[in-house]
Amino acid sequence: MADLARVTVWADALIRLHLNPAEWSFAFDNAKKRAGLCDYGKKRITMSRYLAARWEDDEVHQTLLHEVAHAMAGVGAGHGPAWRSVAASIGYVGDRTHTGETAVELAPWVGTCPAGHVHYRHRKPTRALSCAKCSRSFSRAHLISWQRREISAAARRAAVADRQAG
Repeated sequence: MADLARVTVWADALIRLHLNPAEWSFAFDNAKKRAGLCDYGKKRITMSRYLAARWEDDEVHQTLLHEVAHAMAGVGAGHGPAWRSVAASIGYVGDRTHTGETAVELAPWVGTCPAGHVHYRHRKPTRALSCAKCSRSFSRAHLISWQRREISAAARRAAVADRQAG
């Protein structure tokens, strides 16, 4: 699991190497599913403290490279050819989105299908959803029943601390 202090050092080093550190900065954010973000308006690269705390160093480093490549390629590049070229040139080898573990223990919505498969959502489901493990297409027979759970501030702190200690 990545040490958050070390992640900050890596991010600052990448910013110094590839961007103007007088303009760009790094911070952690509270995202539970999204790994990183390049905020062009604030000229800030952010990374989820929850995901950084649970991922291995290489996955964290690749996420930082991904976001720095966005900053270098510019606001209009998206995940297109210009961004891919810049990303490859600085050592990014991943895809356009992460496939790593998310912070499911912090998801306030927990759903269960009739077969017992558990699903997590960080936002309130706005429509009926069925279990994709039970049926490839929407099926009323496999509807997910959602329950809201409270996530305390202590649980949020523990989600980072437990990963750092483990």
